[in-house]
Amino acid sequence: MADYDFSQDLEVARAKYETIAGAVNLDALRTQIKDLEREASEPNLWDNPEHAQKVTAKLSASQAQLRKLNAVAQRLDDIATLYELGSEEDDEDSMSEASAELVATTKELEEIEIQTLLDGDYDDRTAVVTIRSGAGGVDAADWAHMLLRMYVRYAERNGYKVKILDTSYAEEAGIKSATMQIEGDYAYGKLSVEGGTHRLVRISPFDNQSRRQTSFAAVEVIPLVEETDHIDVPDADIRIDTYMSSGPGGQGVNTTYSAVRLTHIPTGIVITMQDERSQIQNRAAAMSILQSRLLVMKHEEEAKTRKELAGDIKASWGDQMRSYVLHPYQMVKDLRTGYETSDTQGVFDGDLNAFVDAGIRWRHQQRREALAEQE
Repeated sequence: MADYDFSQDLEVARAKYETIAGAVNLDALRTQIKDLEREASEPNLWDNPEHAQKVTAKLSASQAQLRKLNAVAQRLDDIATLYELGSEEDDEDSMSEASAELVATTKELEEIEIQTLLDGDYDDRTAVVTIRSGAGGVDAADWAHMLLRMYVRYAERNGYKVKILDTSYAEEAGIKSATMQIEGDYAYGKLSVEGGTHRLVRISPFDNQSRRQTSFAAVEVIPLVEETDHIDVPDADIRIDTYMSSGPGGQGVNTTYSAVRLTHIPTGIVITMQDERSQIQNRAAAMSILQSRLLVMKHEEEAKTRKELAGDIKASWGDQMRSYVLHPYQMVKDLRTGYETSDTQGVFDGDLNAFVDAGIRWRHQQRREALAEQE
């Protein structure tokens, strides 16, 4: 085991740590923790439970981030010491242990790095993911259903909570659309890079001549709004229709007009909701999704205005963002980042972390380039 190789890897890890520490600004983080601790100790903090929960959650997250960074810094020092002692005593076991620890620590640094790149206003929010079948007929409907399963499995792998809010089933197979809520740490920040058009190329299981078929599905990801977002939606701008729930189900389905279709007249946005048993609950859930979409539209308009003022800035997202090829070869490739894998089954089973991480890094680079062009 060459000392030069280890030293080089250790130097790379230390450099990555310094970059992360600089981005986080450890002094500012410590000051923030002190301020939050002071606020959390106020005797009247819980007079406003919602604010108190935000303060304590922010304090807990900040303390955890500082502990993690301090622990990594200490671990890098310990690894260097262990390897140096092993080298002096020609102890191969100690050197191997140090090298293995360095690999694990480098992986942890990469995870921390991704976390520091999730600095958008809504990145820490719950994500609302909508999947719609596109061109491709019954294959596209089946493809949309495959994507629904893929994102549910992704969420489960990462310890997120998933709630299917609405599903519109296609006549022959698959789904026309589905909306789900995914709750967890930085769920929106991570899943937002999955928005766009997903293309599937395969031998169609619905074609009796076994011809190759290309299918498309659109994925939309928005952050779930909170009460503090203040999106005012006048009653006059909304039309509400009720109908019986549909699709596979058990007792209680197709017996009451509990499903809700909410139409926002000024924009034409339509939200359907049938997950809850109560019409009142479905209406509240539909209104929350509507407010989320209106919030996204508001910020898109603001971004468009900034873009017009700044001049021609490279667009961040293209329509077709990922291809899933099952024939004549096996490959999933992200068309923005260039990341690809031949483990198509793993991807369909929710193994998306590498794609998500690459997307987050790509988005961060796009933002940096856009800012540089404005200067």
